[in-house]
Amino acid sequence: MQRWRDLSQVPEGYGPSVVAIGNFDGVHRGHRSVLARLVAEARRREARAVAVTFVPHPLAVLHPDRAPEPLTAPERRLDLLAEAGLDAVLEMAFTRELASWSPERFVVDAFVRGLGARAVVVGHDVRFGHRNSGDLSTMRQLGARHGFDVVVLEDSRGEGERRWSSTWTRELLATGDVAAAAQVLGRPHRIAGVVVHGDHRGRELGYPTANLDGIEVLVPADGVYAGWLVREGLPEPVEPSDPPRVLPAAVSIGTNPTFDGLERRVEAHALVTPAASAELDLYGEQVALDLVERLRPTLRFDSVAELVTQMDADVARCREVLGR
Repeated sequence: MQRWRDLSQVPEGYGPSVVAIGNFDGVHRGHRSVLARLVAEARRREARAVAVTFVPHPLAVLHPDRAPEPLTAPERRLDLLAEAGLDAVLEMAFTRELASWSPERFVVDAFVRGLGARAVVVGHDVRFGHRNSGDLSTMRQLGARHGFDVVVLEDSRGEGERRWSSTWTRELLATGDVAAAAQVLGRPHRIAGVVVHGDHRGRELGYPTANLDGIEVLVPADGVYAGWLVREGLPEPVEPSDPPRVLPAAVSIGTNPTFDGLERRVEAHALVTPAASAELDLYGEQVALDLVERLRPTLRFDSVAELVTQMDADVARCREVLGR
């Protein structure tokens, strides 16, 4: 999949193409429905399938106080878009200058001249151009004027007839319901970062943890979760002696109230044997945590002994959930 960060990087004469526009944050099941139709339309027309998106999120520029935390890190989003079968992604830098473009200028410069669009795939609620003044009717008028078809999709919906959306995903994560969020996303919610040194308190309690720093995405509600720790820098093992790339893990999100902690942290305990744990050195590694199920909220315990007893139960429950 080709990636362009500006219209100037699109090769001259590129096309014909079929285009879809959106933020694609999370690349959830609704997005993948759009992308599947985009690819199918492109193949039917012997054209290239291209997604046009923005960096950063438009609200981060226009209304920073209302900008949502991203669901996927930038590189992860690109990987997911590539998995959808796209030929290219145009990531346009969203600026106030771009926000001032009229709907027609945006469509003509980006879709028609830049990408040689022969069709544009949109939903009924499409909005584009200055102050979102362009809508589906505008797109159809521009298509008739500039020679491209407009393919309109019906919303894809989940249980209860609610539309798959990034907003729904954020609502679920805010309550810690990562299992339901995974249903919307079509995969577990992933948070990633670099493993750094913490207080080493977990090791003292018999549960060494990997503390993550540099997280770029929405972190769900405080609590203890069952999940998978992915060592992103390792290849998939080939030989039995190769280190595993994916490990079961118990994940803690919160401030460690039993120890009067103030800093919100994300830390994971790999569910491996004591011998393997002694050899496991993750410091400095880029790792990801795929969250499967929330086991309980963060609690304050009256003693360290009570905390360790609960941690024993948490680990047992994690093994049960992940084994299932």
